Amino acid sequence: MRARLYERVRERGYDTLTAFAEARPAVPLHRLADELGEDDVAAVQVFSGLLAEAEQSRRVTRLVRDVLVRELSDDFPDGWPAVMDDEARMDVAIALGRWSGYTPETHQERVDRAGDVLLSNPPSPGWRPLGPDDELVRMLLPDEEA
Repeated sequence: MRARLYERVRERGYDTLTAFAEARPAVPLHRLADELGEDDVAAVQVFSGLLAEAEQSRRVTRLVRDVLVRELSDDFPDGWPAVMDDEARMDVAIALGRWSGYTPETHQERVDRAGDVLLSNPPSPGWRPLGPDDELVRMLLPDEEA
């Protein structure tokens, strides 16, 4: 499957899956998968390829931030909820849970802490990170890789 994934990435003019994804900031993983093969590519396969590339380039933390941005953009296209009522808190918790599900074990503790911060000290209403280098996202999950 990985060979087919990379063949499709190259057909679209990119050398890496990371370059393909970076050209589509804040686009959810499932939409990237659909673009590469609606019938036979899943979000988890895209993530797996991105993770392999991130591990090679020692940029796993950046990938983890990128996945947060993609998950938030999927659930909150208009930005962070204006009112953090029970329903909004549940929606945020679900998005954070999906993010955590994509997080490698090496980053799980940091992601759990970042999620706790977002829930206990929510960003401004309408906040919508557009990529992994968003100031708040970087503050929540700074780079550690050397």
